[in-house]
Amino acid sequence: MRIFLDTANLDELRKAAAWGVVDGVTTNPSLIAKEGVPMAEQVASICAIVDGPISAEVVATDVEGMIRDGREVAKIHPNIIVKCPLTRAGIQACSTLSKEAIRVNVTLCFSPAQALLAAKAGAWCVSPFVGRLDDIGLEGIGLIRDICRIYSNYGFKTQVLAASLRSPLHVVQAAEAGAHIGTMPFKVLDQMFNHPLTDKGLDQFLRDYAKAFPEGPAGQ
Repeated sequence: MRIFLDTANLDELRKAAAWGVVDGVTTNPSLIAKEGVPMAEQVASICAIVDGPISAEVVATDVEGMIRDGREVAKIHPNIIVKCPLTRAGIQACSTLSKEAIRVNVTLCFSPAQALLAAKAGAWCVSPFVGRLDDIGLEGIGLIRDICRIYSNYGFKTQVLAASLRSPLHVVQAAEAGAHIGTMPFKVLDQMFNHPLTDKGLDQFLRDYAKAFPEGPAGQ
């Protein structure tokens, strides 16, 4: 499963990119607004940090506006994936943009039926929101499993991008369910490194070595 970072913060992206495990980035209007920089400028800066698919969302709500926004956003950088919401207008815009070889991430997906429409419209990926379904007492990971099964049944090329992943457990469950991509906040990616036995084991290794070779790490 590819790992995307769900942020528009450049400091977080630089730190995560240095680890060598980030394959792409997802943004949305809320994340861009939080940084206080116009979308085109901020997304271009993100593309300079992470060499992979970078999702940037349209802000129009009508078909013509989404298509117009999508074409403009796609010009920012070759790695751009245009995000359209899973509405009637969004699906129509996805269909048009996909036929123009513009890759589209259909976002705000909450049901297998919606995901089927996204695939039929030629979406590059669909973004089911795991955590937000959990918030209302439904099983978000179950949606990932259902979509992956449907896409596999019919050979759809649309990828499943598990979004709203709020913990390392969510990430693992999404991977087990067959998601092609998981996107998460920096905090969740950082937490994936943590395990008390790793810390304990490393401490023991270093103490044992220091006892055997007190003169230094190279034994000189």
